[in-house]
Amino acid sequence: MKLIVIISTLLSLIIFNPNSGFSESSEEKGLAIAQEDDKRDNGFNDFTASMIMILKNRQGEESLRYIKNKTLEVENDGDKSLSIFERPRDVKGTALLNFTHKTGTDDQWLYLPALKRVKRISYANKSGSFMGSEFAFEDITSQEVEKYTYKWVRDEEYQSEKCFVFERYPAYKNSGYTRQVVWLDKKNYKVLQIEFYDRKNTSLKTLTQSNFKQYLGKFWYPGTMYMENHQTGKSTLITWENYKFNNGLRENDFNKNSLKRAR
Repeated sequence: MKLIVIISTLLSLIIFNPNSGFSESSEEKGLAIAQEDDKRDNGFNDFTASMIMILKNRQGEESLRYIKNKTLEVENDGDKSLSIFERPRDVKGTALLNFTHKTGTDDQWLYLPALKRVKRISYANKSGSFMGSEFAFEDITSQEVEKYTYKWVRDEEYQSEKCFVFERYPAYKNSGYTRQVVWLDKKNYKVLQIEFYDRKNTSLKTLTQSNFKQYLGKFWYPGTMYMENHQTGKSTLITWENYKFNNGLRENDFNKNSLKRAR
C-alpha cells in the first residue's frame, strides 16, 4: 500500500512539474507554470517604490508622471496597492487604490484632488486607460493565478534566455482582452514579454520588461516596463527605483480614507 502511495506521489510531481516535460496536457502544463511563478513571488510582505512614467503619443511628444507606490501582500487574496502621483502639478495628489482578488472583479478607487472626491472604477471600465497611459486598469493589479485559464504553447529562447511561452485567458467579465501570450524565463521565472489581444482577438499591444534586479535574495522585479500600442502608435515607459521592503505596512494603510491623505 505504501509503495502505491509513493509511486502515485512521484507521478503527480512529474505530471505537474513544468520543467519535467511530461505534462498531461498543454492546459495543465500552462497552469503548473503559472502556479510555480506565483509560488516564487509569495512572501515579500510589503514594499514601497518610485515610478517614472513617460507617455509618448503617435507624433513622439512626451509627458512625464512621477508616482510613489505602496504594495501590501494579503494572505489568501490578491495584493493591495496605492499609487500616488507626485508630479507634475496638474496630476499631483491623484491616487489609485487597488484591491486585487483571486476570483471575481478587482476593486479600484481613484481620488481626484481637483474634485476632492473618490471615484470608484466601475467593473465595466477595467479595460480603460490608466491616467492616459497604455496600461489599462486591469493591467496594474496583481496578476493572480485564479484570474486566468492557461495553455502552454511552446518553449523557445527569447532575449538569450530559455523561456516557457504560454497563453492565458481572462476568467473575469469585462476584460479588454481575449488572450495574452506570455514569455517567462525558465530559470528565475521573470516575465520578459506579454502580447495582448483585444476583444476581436487582434494584436493590441506588447509589454516588454527588462533590467531585472533580485531583491531579498529571491524576488526578481523589472526596472523597466515598456508598453507599445500597435493600434494607436502610442507607448508608455515605466522605470522603477528605490525599492524598500518590509516597511511595516498594514491593511489600515490601504482604504478609501488613505486616498485623501495620500502624500
